Amino acid sequence: MNEIVLTNTAQEQLTALENDRSRKNIEKAVKKTLALMQHNLRHPSLNTHEFTSLKGPHGEKVFEAYAQHNTPGAYRVFWYYGPRKNQISVAAITPHP
Repeated sequence: MNEIVLTNTAQEQLTALENDRSRKNIEKAVKKTLALMQHNLRHPSLNTHEFTSLKGPHGEKVFEAYAQHNTPGAYRVFWYYGPRKNQISVAAITPHP
């Protein structure tokens, strides 16, 4: 099982979703995605793949996981491995760029 660590940016983005009643469905989808990431990064619904436009703070590969599918402005979770073993750092929770 992986430990999920939210960066300050990701925590602010998640808090904003939690505080906006009009985006409760997005919040639910994002939290489901984080739970799946914790247990199985290869889960098919995550559609996890490398996002080559970004790098982590120490040059780590950044990956993208889907929180929503087939939705305009679908939300994505951007993450990288580390800094410790079995730890995943979530860099951002945003609509698809």
